[in-house]
Amino acid sequence: MEALQRANEIRVRRAKLKRDLKEGGARIEDILGQPPEYVETAKVLDILMAVPKFGRVKAARLLNQCRISQSKTVGGLSDRQRGELIALFSRS
Repeated sequence: MEALQRANEIRVRRAKLKRDLKEGGARIEDILGQPPEYVETAKVLDILMAVPKFGRVKAARLLNQCRISQSKTVGGLSDRQRGELIALFSRS
């Protein structure tokens, strides 16, 4: 029961984060640089798709450019991968 409650809380917080990303209230660079605990197990592709003007194809292309698997989680990113993604967004 406790695990279900925790999972629900994580889902709600991720949904709020995705809304904030869409509305511009949160920055993807900050999320990738210092990911909150509830984002650690989220797929990078799903988080990228919450960014305005990013769909599945554009997010997948960005991941391929950085040599990151589409199934990679935010917490599983290496320092190199994390740095490359942040640098791509910082240039925009």
